[in-house]
Amino acid sequence: MKSLNLEGNLLSGSIPESLGNLSDLEHLDLSINMLTGGIPSALGDIKTLLFLNLSYNSLSGPIPRNGALQQFNASSFLGNAGLCGAPLGVSCSAVIATRSSQRKKSHVLGASAIAAIVTTAVIALGVVVIFVMNFRALKRIAEDRVYESTPPSPEASPILGKLVLFSKTLPAKYEDWEAGSKALLDKDSVIGSGTLGTVFKTTFDTGISMAVKKLETLGRIKNSEEFEEEIGRLANVKHPNIVTMQGYFWSPTMQLLLSDYIPNGSLYNHLHQQDAGFGQLSWKRRFEIALGTAHGLTYLHHDCTPQILHFDLKSSNILLDHNFVPYLSDYGLSKFSPMLDTYVTSRRFYSTLGYVAPEVACQSFRLSDKCDVYSFGVVLLELATGRHPVENSDSNCILLCDAVRSALERGRGYSCIDPQLGSAPQSEIMQVLKLGLVCTSQMPSKRPSMAEVMQVLESIKSGNDL
Repeated sequence: MKSLNLEGNLLSGSIPESLGNLSDLEHLDLSINMLTGGIPSALGDIKTLLFLNLSYNSLSGPIPRNGALQQFNASSFLGNAGLCGAPLGVSCSAVIATRSSQRKKSHVLGASAIAAIVTTAVIALGVVVIFVMNFRALKRIAEDRVYESTPPSPEASPILGKLVLFSKTLPAKYEDWEAGSKALLDKDSVIGSGTLGTVFKTTFDTGISMAVKKLETLGRIKNSEEFEEEIGRLANVKHPNIVTMQGYFWSPTMQLLLSDYIPNGSLYNHLHQQDAGFGQLSWKRRFEIALGTAHGLTYLHHDCTPQILHFDLKSSNILLDHNFVPYLSDYGLSKFSPMLDTYVTSRRFYSTLGYVAPEVACQSFRLSDKCDVYSFGVVLLELATGRHPVENSDSNCILLCDAVRSALERGRGYSCIDPQLGSAPQSEIMQVLKLGLVCTSQMPSKRPSMAEVMQVLESIKSGNDL
């Protein structure tokens, strides 16, 4: 036997020592179960083992570091509060002190199992809905036309509204911005479009360049107060891996977001549009982009009060400067997002669906930061494989996370690595692939937090067996 995948089967009891006798095993996945006890050191005797995932059980005790077990880092053991040792950076003496209190709560196990079954059913429904949405999008692509708002002609009257600037370095006179309804939104200045609207580049006489996003809110924002409440809270977001919001313009007929202009395109451009003049990305550069993006997302989730969710994370929303430093854009705008309305199956939203967590399709399910973790996991897989998050073949939509998971289960994980990466360290790329799969677990509760994800990436970067 080369592969054993028992993920999400509600297994209980301990991991049998006899698994160590499977001398040809390459892939072992026991994640998302209710396994207890310690990790048998006999697993280290499986010299052929390439993939191990014991995440999100109730395992306890020190993590053995013998034999084959030495190669696995924190991504193989996440979500086991009782585990300790070098891979998790947790002292075993600290964990022992908490076990007595955990035992007192064991009587809720039955209820937890029932909840897990219900949650699994809900998430499974979400997977089906997302698949149907992808399939419908594929059928409609040939007949859909992307709707683009026609920019005002030079003869059009200026649109009067409210301009709010967050930076003193920008022009402060309204006369400098009056062209917002004319040259500022000139069609020759378009640099991109996405789920939230069209982006223009403008340069002032002072030499400052800015990105101006013309929102297509489709009636979701009813008045200026609601708009200002949503955008105003982004004024204090400051992080080296996040695009800085510089201000906004409001009128009943036009809403603009003003932000820093990042000059080197997006991660999507460099991964998938090399024939358009974008260069290849080395693995070192891809990894640094992943790490920088994780830092930015961790800041939004853990350092902002109230917490800011991105809710539209994808490679086209990760912008790069000339040094390939990544910047998160389009964050904190979930109220403007048309992810689940009637527009979702148009060409514009087709590529976005590959990043959407299954629970987003279940409108009765509470959305959380784990939706962003799922999307980030897809980005990790995209970086490692060079493939699109959604691919189609013979009228079928294939999600990248499903394709990679299937390949790993069949012991063919290395075949997923982007051929362009050449002599890059494959063991490191495989660690990132495995982390991406943990992040894209179907159950939100089984995904790590962004703080945990960042910790794993930092440990991979340092080269430690964490």
